[in-house]
Amino acid sequence: MTILDQVLKANHHFVDNLPPEYDDAGDTSKKPNKHLAIFTCMDTRLVDFLEPALGIKRGEAKVIKNAGNSVTGPFEATIRSLIVGIFELDVKEVMIIGHYDCGVAHSSSQGLVNKMLARGISPDAIKMVADEMEAWLDTFHHPWDNVEHVVAKIRSNPLIPLDIPIHGLIFNPKTGEIEVVVNGYQGIMK
Repeated sequence: MTILDQVLKANHHFVDNLPPEYDDAGDTSKKPNKHLAIFTCMDTRLVDFLEPALGIKRGEAKVIKNAGNSVTGPFEATIRSLIVGIFELDVKEVMIIGHYDCGVAHSSSQGLVNKMLARGISPDAIKMVADEMEAWLDTFHHPWDNVEHVVAKIRSNPLIPLDIPIHGLIFNPKTGEIEVVVNGYQGIMK
């Protein structure tokens, strides 16, 4: 059975036995009722763990994920998502959540390039993104520092309103504990 077959089978079972907490689809808004956007890592250990550890339920927050919760440019996908969240979906607060033992901290652009080449990716295609990969992977070594860096990048982005608190947090994927790295309320302009 393929992974797709497994997912489809699970989906049919889920739909046929819809848990009560999901049976209010018509009542759940596309706007987060906590007015919160969370930007975090795509690490599998955070699935079904991070949100409950924060007390976040379905319909309460917009959750954006990528490898290493990294921002690489002034109008890349994460920034675009935050802009839509803020201006269209009533987000009033943003949390950047890194985590201990992040796989990106152990990666390098050259290691990634070697794996891409081994899988048949064209060297010309790699050249198109080489500078961005270096700026992203070769500077990410410590999740705590990365959270501070991402908060600063988002906070200084001229497309993000100054009255939006941008918090930085670190999550422990073993215990569920959260630590504050940057308190976005400090120095906020209202």
